Amino acid sequence: MIRLSSPSRLWAGCVAGALALSAGLPVAAQSAPDQGDIEAGTRAAAPTKGEARLAKMLEGRVAGEPLSCIRNMPSQRMQTIDGVAYVYGSGNTIYVQRTRSPEAIDDNDTLVVTRTNGTQLCRFDIATTIDRFNGFFTGAVLFEDFVPYTRAAKGTAGEG
Repeated sequence: MIRLSSPSRLWAGCVAGALALSAGLPVAAQSAPDQGDIEAGTRAAAPTKGEARLAKMLEGRVAGEPLSCIRNMPSQRMQTIDGVAYVYGSGNTIYVQRTRSPEAIDDNDTLVVTRTNGTQLCRFDIATTIDRFNGFFTGAVLFEDFVPYTRAAKGTAGEG
């Protein structure tokens, strides 16, 4: 086995990445981890701003069984949490829709549901997103199940 110095490993990694990209293959790091990498890997990644916002919204709530459809009234509140989920409703029960590609959710986009089942919003409904300011098409959204979160009863909020 040949042990390369740090600059040589960097150069070899760049060349390997360039070759993999030109061949259409996924890029993987090939260098041996040093002690700093091992220690960094044991730490949990900090939650994103969107994940922290959703966690705050879900405080004191209990997840229910996922639902295929929810009632969708024009007056129902919908919030976009950047890179995480869409949240429907307010009050005692809210519904979280993470979609098939939550990382593509952008709070600068407007969600336009193009196919619904009457007054319901369902798992396989198709929605598109448009830029809030320019009105340009920015993507398509494929819904998953809606997860209801209901406020816990006063006496059970701290138990568990």
